[in-house]
Amino acid sequence: MMQKKAAVSNIVKRKSRLIPRLVITVCFVLVIGVLSFSLYIFLNSPAHNAFSVRSLYKQWLKYDYQGVYNTSNRILSVKPFNNTALMFKGYSGFYLAVSQTDPTKARDYLDEAIFSMRVAMQNSKQRMKPQLNYMLGKSYFYKNTLSSYYYYADLAIKYLAAAQKEGYRADDISEYMGLSYAALGMTMESISAFTEALLVRESDTLLLSIAEQYYKIGQAAAAEQYLYRVMTRSKDSDLILRSRLLLGKIYTDEGKLNDATTEFTTILEKNENSADACYGLGVIYEKEGDLIKARAEWRKALHIQVNHPDALKKMAEYNK
Repeated sequence: MMQKKAAVSNIVKRKSRLIPRLVITVCFVLVIGVLSFSLYIFLNSPAHNAFSVRSLYKQWLKYDYQGVYNTSNRILSVKPFNNTALMFKGYSGFYLAVSQTDPTKARDYLDEAIFSMRVAMQNSKQRMKPQLNYMLGKSYFYKNTLSSYYYYADLAIKYLAAAQKEGYRADDISEYMGLSYAALGMTMESISAFTEALLVRESDTLLLSIAEQYYKIGQAAAAEQYLYRVMTRSKDSDLILRSRLLLGKIYTDEGKLNDATTEFTTILEKNENSADACYGLGVIYEKEGDLIKARAEWRKALHIQVNHPDALKKMAEYNK
């Protein structure tokens, strides 16, 4: 009888010890569950996702460049060397820059974009470097167009050439390189790049650019062929007027003064504020020996554009 009582007592003692352990285990499981659920809710909450790398991709696919730019800045404020955020900030900064009408804002965006991409380049994976070089080249190209002097065309060529060498393919690389070579006065290299670009995508702007480069090296006949193509097919009135202007210069150089006059007067009928057309008419009158009419046209050019370099030079020459 005593043995039975002892056995029952031991069972009760073991149960009394198991109950607190069970309670602790249950509480622990509940705490872990609550924490896991809370973490899940946080990671999937709008507040968290609004400033995550995942959100960058979502915004990028929606072409929300301002959103990408803002999210990148938020991530970089916590992780300054996050390569994904640096690349996205660079890319979005570029597109925000080219959409600006204010040159100062455009330059600011480009400066930040270039800085971000160059930092990203230091630690980026090899497969990302061709695209970074391509975007850096385009950024320097546009930075060059916003500058008073041609300071950045060489860097545009450097990065675009690196992208090409690394196998990156984009329809506009050769055209950007051609324009950059032209800005540096490297005419033959420019023509070569433009000709390569024509094989990929023909455009009226490209045809005019090639004509301008041929004119610079004295190949007027080749320039005329491209100008005729622009004038007969283009629907862009500005490109047509620019083509007529260059054609007028070629006719003037060749002594075809009547044809040159037709081109310049046609331009003025469309745009009476073309200083270059007025200057061109002045040169024709000069060649015909009528300096009174010539100076009158050059004065018109200076009235339209006070710092027109060729008109200033002519007026200074005849006012000695």
